[in-house]
Amino acid sequence: MLAGARMSHLRHELDSVIHSPVRFSIMAALSPLERAGFRMLRDTVEVSDSALSQHLTTLEKAGYVEVRKEQKGRRTTTWVSLTRQGREAFGHHLRTLNRIAEQPATGAPGDVANT
Repeated sequence: MLAGARMSHLRHELDSVIHSPVRFSIMAALSPLERAGFRMLRDTVEVSDSALSQHLTTLEKAGYVEVRKEQKGRRTTTWVSLTRQGREAFGHHLRTLNRIAEQPATGAPGDVANT
């Protein structure tokens, strides 16, 4: 990149917290739901308990998910839901990915070949 050049590629709008494949998958799994149980989320995303916990901690610190524990008798159920901020961030991230995918290639004439 040239010195002083403006960084205008759309990738700069992507959310680095969400962009991790596992965290992206967590956000996608939660987006159509009001809330999901920890075990269901773990099985859907196909990660270990500890990996899911670590990623949820990152998303929770960013304000994107809320993690609640509910006690029923001797059993504790962990529920995870997207916050409003998380829904907005995930929506923006998806729109940005789509805009990148739809963006035509640019460059000097002759740099692009359709074969």
